[in-house]
Amino acid sequence: MWTVAHYMPVALFSLKPASATSSGGKTLLCPTPFALKMSLLDAVMRIRGLSAGESMWRDIRDLHIRLHLSHPIAVINTFTKIVRPTKNGPSDDVGTGLQTPLGSTIAYREYVSYGGPIGIALQTMEGTQLPTELTDLLFQINYFGKRGGFMQLLDMPSTVEDASVSTEAGWIPLTNVQEGFSFRGTLQMLDDCSAKLTFDQANIYSGKRITLGKDRIIRHVVLPYQLTRSSRGFSLYERLP
Repeated sequence: MWTVAHYMPVALFSLKPASATSSGGKTLLCPTPFALKMSLLDAVMRIRGLSAGESMWRDIRDLHIRLHLSHPIAVINTFTKIVRPTKNGPSDDVGTGLQTPLGSTIAYREYVSYGGPIGIALQTMEGTQLPTELTDLLFQINYFGKRGGFMQLLDMPSTVEDASVSTEAGWIPLTNVQEGFSFRGTLQMLDDCSAKLTFDQANIYSGKRITLGKDRIIRHVVLPYQLTRSSRGFSLYERLP
C-alpha cells in the first residue's frame, strides 16, 4: 500500500546535484529523496517541535518514494548576479571607500517548468501505507528543493495499491532498484539518506557533519524523458512512450 499526494507547481523549480558548486551547476529535473524527506522533517519540527522530529526521524529516513512527473518538462538556462563572501577578506571593489566582506559575481542558474502536477507516493520500510501522523505532514509542505520552488497540494492524500504506482503507470522509483528503464532516458544522480544517517546529522543546528557517499548516498535514476529541443535559453524534455 502507498500513500499518494499530488502537488501543482506554482513557481519554477530548481535543485542542484549534491556535488555542484555555489556558482554553477545544472539543476536536477525532479526533487530528490533527500529533499523530500527533509521537507517532511521540516514540517514535523515546525508544527510539533524538536522532540517529535527526533522520534519520527527514523520512519521518515527509511521511507520508500516514487514520483510521477508532468509532461513535458522545460529547463530555462540563465545567468544571474549573486553576492558571496570575498576570498581575501573585506575590500573596496566598487571604489566607494567602504570595506565590505561581500562581492558580486555572475553565476549560472537553471530553472525547471513543469507542464502539470507532480505525484508523490510514499510507503514505509515495511511496505505499508503511511501512519496518520506522517500523512498529516503532507499538508504542511509548500516547496521542494530550493526555497522559492513553491508547490500547492491539490487534493487529500489517498491510499492506493502497488499496481497504481507501478512503472507501467508512469511512476518512477527513487529509493528502490529501478528495473526496465529505457536507455533513451535521462540519467539523474539523486541524493538520499543512508540507513545510518542520524537525527543529529539531519539537524542543521547540531553541527554534526554529513559525509557524501556515506551518510548521504547517491542513487542513479533514469527518468523516462528525452531531450528533444534545446537552444541557448532553454532545454525541452518530453516523456518517452
